[in-house]
Amino acid sequence: MTSKFYAVVLGAGPGTGRACAIRFSKAYPVVLLARSSQSYQDTVKEINDGGGKAIGIDTDATSVESLNAAFETIKKELPDHKLAAAICNAAAGLKPQPFIEIKPEQLETSIDVNIRGFFNFAQKTLPLLEESVSTSRYPPTLIVTGATASVKGSSGFSVFAAGKWAKRAMTQSIAREYQPKGVHIAHAVIDGVIDIPRTAGYKVNGGVEDGKIRADSVSVSPTNRKADVS
Repeated sequence: MTSKFYAVVLGAGPGTGRACAIRFSKAYPVVLLARSSQSYQDTVKEINDGGGKAIGIDTDATSVESLNAAFETIKKELPDHKLAAAICNAAAGLKPQPFIEIKPEQLETSIDVNIRGFFNFAQKTLPLLEESVSTSRYPPTLIVTGATASVKGSSGFSVFAAGKWAKRAMTQSIAREYQPKGVHIAHAVIDGVIDIPRTAGYKVNGGVEDGKIRADSVSVSPTNRKADVS
């Protein structure tokens, strides 16, 4: 019997999350997870109207209970499907600000979303990915979207960098544990500002018109994946 697979995207907003969902929908049913349906409803409609299959679920990755409920819903909506790819794109703290003006709550939010959210998501998806190793055509994959701040702490982005560095470190450790088991782990550094509504006021690369990165240019291919765990 041929196994059926799906992909799940955490942090399915209008930028990279949307682009990844659309790209993976060409090969699999896709589940989009975000705190609010406003983040994913247009993408779900676009994929379904185009002949693919997409499901959106309101999910707070910082809550184990919320993630458990989401994956129970996935079981009901996609019975007999195995997990082929999990994309962690949730992030918080992208707001340039002088260090001395940052509130403790902002650091807590960055830790909650960037670190705890990823930790919870990885603990939920890695066993499912491992279960798919023997039957998946491609290595089951966990992809973590990073940023310039994952490798370089820029002025004004201390809180964002703290969360991104920690996420990258955790990904490295997970990769060295799970790649020998056949699960592919990739940390993708997106080195620039994505052109989405939330970054409309950001002036980058001298403020030139095309100074930001198009979200669809950074989405990953479901059939051509390479790890970056350096």
